[in-house]
This record gives sequence, C-alpha cells and structure tokens, in this order.
Amino acid sequence: MRWDRLFDDLDAQLLAADAAELGGEVSDRTRREVARLHLADRARMAPGAEVSVGVGAAGTVAGRIERSGPGWWLLSAAGGVDQLVSTDAMTWVSGLPALAADPAAQSAVEGRLGLPYALRGIARDRSPVGVVLRDGTTCAGTIDRVGADFLDLAEHAPGEPRRAGVVRSARTIALASVAVVRSG
Repeated sequence: MRWDRLFDDLDAQLLAADAAELGGEVSDRTRREVARLHLADRARMAPGAEVSVGVGAAGTVAGRIERSGPGWWLLSAAGGVDQLVSTDAMTWVSGLPALAADPAAQSAVEGRLGLPYALRGIARDRSPVGVVLRDGTTCAGTIDRVGADFLDLAEHAPGEPRRAGVVRSARTIALASVAVVRSG
C-alpha cells in the first residue's frame, strides 16, 4: 500500500514535469514564430481594421486599412480621404489585430509591389494630393513621376487639377522622407 502511494507520487511528478516541458516548448515556439512576423504580415490579415498610426513629426493618421503592400498601407479616413502611409515612417500603431499572415505566403509578385509601385498608380491617376514628409512639412500638388527613390511633385493649390497655368513650382522628394500621401 505504501509503495502504491510512492509510485502514484512519482507518476504525478512525471506528469507535472512533462506538462512543464510542453509548456516551455510551446512558449519557445510561439516566441520564434512571432519573431518572424513583420507589420506587413499583420496588415495583410487586417483589411477593414480601424487603426491609428503615429508617423513621428508628421503626426497621427487614422482610418480603415483598405490595402497594404511592402512598405505601405492604404487607409480610408472620414470624408472619403485616402491616405497612403509609408511603413518606414511609422513609429506606432493602435487597433491592429494580433492575427498575422504567414510571412512565407506572400508571392514574389506581391513582394515587388512596394511604395514606388503604389505611388506610380497615384501618378497615373493624376489626382491632386497632399504629401506629408517625416519632418512634418506638407506639400500639395500632383505627382508627375516616380523614380526608384524619388517622386516629382508639380506644386499647385490643394484640390485643384493640375494645369500648366496653376503649377507654382516642381519639387523632387526623396521617397525615404515621405510619411503620408493624402487624396484631394
């Protein structure tokens, strides 16, 4: 009888040790999986999420995630304003769900659709935009062209269509300095 209690106690200790080892292994695997994730992986699983994003000296932008790509998120804000946010300019995000897409699930084509690609789409549309730089500087106009690391902005009054007579100046902006591009 005494030995039964002894072996029951040993069995309980073994079960507890196994459970602790499994718990440690699960925690370790979870930390490794999270370490592989990028903001882009979380944004891919968050269309429709209402977020606020800090972009340093450029302030805070808020809206619903419509689309995202490598290096950018498209947020729709109140009043139908679209905001293309450079992820390199982001300092914090609130409202982003914890779910994330598998980093390996992104196709090679998706991986090439970075910020310059998104800006070229805006340039093709010829819509007036407001550009907010990381230092808080704002410019208004129409994106004329987008290079590998710059964009050319024909500056004119906000919301006004680009016409030769209304262009005040042209500004070349390093893409690394772009925080947000707003419609209208």
